[in-house]
Amino acid sequence: MTAFKTLDDIGDVTGKRVLVRVDLNVPMFEGAVSDTTRIQAALPTIHELSDKGAIVLLLAHFGRPKGAKNPTQSLSLVIDGVANVLGHSVMFIPDCIGEGAKAGIAVLAAGDVAVLENTRFHAGEESNDPTFADALAEIGDLYVNDAFSAAHRAHGSTEGIAHRLPSYAGRAMETELNALDAALGNPAHPVAAVVGGAKVSSKIDVLRNLVGQVDHLIIGGGMANTFLAARGVDVGKSLCEHDLVDTANAIFDAADSAGCTIHLPYDVVVAKQFAPNPPTRTVNVHEVAADEMILDIGPAATEALADVLKNCRTLVWNGPLGAFETPPFDTATVALARTAAALTREGSLTSVAGGGDTVAALNHAGVAGDFTFVSTAGGAFLEWMEGKPLPGVDALQA
Repeated sequence: MTAFKTLDDIGDVTGKRVLVRVDLNVPMFEGAVSDTTRIQAALPTIHELSDKGAIVLLLAHFGRPKGAKNPTQSLSLVIDGVANVLGHSVMFIPDCIGEGAKAGIAVLAAGDVAVLENTRFHAGEESNDPTFADALAEIGDLYVNDAFSAAHRAHGSTEGIAHRLPSYAGRAMETELNALDAALGNPAHPVAAVVGGAKVSSKIDVLRNLVGQVDHLIIGGGMANTFLAARGVDVGKSLCEHDLVDTANAIFDAADSAGCTIHLPYDVVVAKQFAPNPPTRTVNVHEVAADEMILDIGPAATEALADVLKNCRTLVWNGPLGAFETPPFDTATVALARTAAALTREGSLTSVAGGGDTVAALNHAGVAGDFTFVSTAGGAFLEWMEGKPLPGVDALQA
């Protein structure tokens, strides 16, 4: 993994203008922040810098304004939410570059915190225009990136600015990078990966990367049906990408070459309709009727997968095993998640999970707090699983 500087390396920040890239792209309801998770993630960095006397300038995007000012996507809308979580007043500065930004910053004192206007109000943000990055750098003395969720984008406020100011990883970024390094960068073996979701097509790169990284690849969700079909199983009217059977076979071959065992369910829960609590039956995968669809992994397969985890030291999880949003097809995901959580609590397993559906599934199972680390980064987490470079991280290298 890239070596990066952290706040431990930053030195004296008294009176210095520290630009901190955070994730304030938060959900709103009736004009107020409805979920403060992302704000809370930035608290350790903000408090640490403010307590040391820095002038803390928060950079963020909000929505997709496409390089034009839009009052419905102004970060002024989140100021109250940020102030409430921080526990003290926060100033709003109506631009992130230029004279407007400089004038607002000029009135701030050591320890003050301000939110600058949406970086995406400027077209140069998403295009990573050098002129825009220069303008950002003009208003700060130091740069801290604490938004792993935006690190897969080479934008002005995530990548360009890091080459123009002394740059550091914030505490949330540091925690995430250390967790990801423990999961795939330098993990304890054996390593297992759970990859679920509806379609193979959305996670081809993830699967191709993981077969060369892990010892056990557990495939669930609708994508498992495509792999079963590649093995000659008739999956009835289950969701299945039959046009990707050759891709699935290529992944099987790559796994064989790499010494990775791919685990598919051998018993499944089927129903004739996809609805809450329909009539179901549990069958061997070779007994799925033409008018049935596979909607979850069966109990025997779930128990076998639990045994796999019991013999592993590291787990990476992305995606549910079944249609977990619709009961009773959450059963396998909940059961295996609880097994992983128990192994983590007892200290035998390092467990790292990420992705929107995954976080929702672990919360549903009541075990998100028991995993070693749960990432809310979404796209950045997925690209990390794909083995792709993360420009916002690479730009921080020491």
